[in-house]
Amino acid sequence: MSGGKLNNRRKMSQALSRVANASVVETLKNQKELPKETLYRIGITGAPGSGKSTIISNLVSKRVDNGSRAAVLAIDPSSPLTKGSILGDRIRMDSVSNDPNVFIRSIPSRRSHDGLADNTADLLWEMEGYEFDEVILETVGVGQAEYSVRALVDTVILVLLPESGDAVQAMKSGILEMADIYVINKSDLPGAELIAAEINEIVSRNTYSSNEWKPCVLSTSNHSVESFNALDEAIDEHREWIKKSIDKEHERRSRVRYQVQSLINRRAEELLELMSLKEFDGRPKEVYEKLIKKLLIK
Repeated sequence: MSGGKLNNRRKMSQALSRVANASVVETLKNQKELPKETLYRIGITGAPGSGKSTIISNLVSKRVDNGSRAAVLAIDPSSPLTKGSILGDRIRMDSVSNDPNVFIRSIPSRRSHDGLADNTADLLWEMEGYEFDEVILETVGVGQAEYSVRALVDTVILVLLPESGDAVQAMKSGILEMADIYVINKSDLPGAELIAAEINEIVSRNTYSSNEWKPCVLSTSNHSVESFNALDEAIDEHREWIKKSIDKEHERRSRVRYQVQSLINRRAEELLELMSLKEFDGRPKEVYEKLIKKLLIK
């Protein structure tokens, strides 16, 4: 690795640490002007244990071989008791972690409950300008309401496992409707064809116009490197469709809106942590009004 690339990666790592640990006030104080053009963002979500990290490892290897430089932001769940996180995604992506064209950073979800971290938007903005071509965002997990990743990335990939019919039922009014690409991982296991048929049926129920993207259903297996060729190609096809069909300014506004909402939620959490709610027990209405005013202060 050249000295310039090493220094650039070190700078990026230090910048992400600063953003990850910043309070809302510090975030607003140090906020840069948001870029008009952003890196291509791929979001990979799915239930815990579905093999998201393995898919990312294989996919990154494939895309780097094709000349891309990829940064990975992997979100690990934080314990509700200890607030700690294992941050083991880099270990599961060991095969590509030392590639000079790959940058991997794991961060804890902390207070967030939407499958992301409470400062994901800020971290993604910070990753601009470090000589990478795309960012891959791995979420904590997936559920009916955990579709916030849609607001932050260009392409959403939903990873499913064979015999995950109950999970599909739970996701029908959530992320299942938001995915651009469905991946049946560990497709060499029994039940893979059944779940693929079920997803295809869900997709076929919707009507797509000629200028809309129709989600595709793919199968991957860690025992078949070739199975990731189709995924790599589908991502590139969706990226080309985005260039022709998506209003970039509308997309930018949506991302800024998510960031603002996230900052407001974080500010409320910060203030509630500083002030014990017990001191307000039995107090008059004016005390609660005072608290609300404090929440609105930068």
